[in-house]
Amino acid sequence: MTRSPPIWVDRQRACASRCPSRRTLSDWVALTLDSLMPDETFGGEVTIRYVDPEESRALNAQFRQKNRPTNVLSFPAADDPAHLEVLPDSELPFLGDLVICPNVVESEAGEQGKTQREHHAHMVVHGILHLLGYDHLTDDEAEQMESIEIHVLALLGYPDPYE
Repeated sequence: MTRSPPIWVDRQRACASRCPSRRTLSDWVALTLDSLMPDETFGGEVTIRYVDPEESRALNAQFRQKNRPTNVLSFPAADDPAHLEVLPDSELPFLGDLVICPNVVESEAGEQGKTQREHHAHMVVHGILHLLGYDHLTDDEAEQMESIEIHVLALLGYPDPYE
């Protein structure tokens, strides 16, 4: 039986698009953390902001030098996830911020033959892994990160997103 780590998700909606509920986002984050550390009660606080394509484009240009909207941007709270800070008025370590553009996620879902919910879940799992220091810059890193994503999404009942 899976135990849920303590999670707090600050869901921000800065767009008109429908977005997953805070409860759904919390479940996805908890399952991701639980899959990484099944014998520990590791939780955290994360902000997930849903934005329109213009805000996504502006942030992507500013922080990644890519002048186009993107599906998810991750802003880790610490360079080393082993040294996460607990913010005032919280008891949980702050993992960082995710910025998700539903327009891009939903367009990609259609192109990839996935449900929108399935692809939103993938972007949250992917983003949380980035907040925890995972990356996909090398083949080995990509293989490790993708295997975790595949595992977590399978637990949610979703197929391998890379097939």
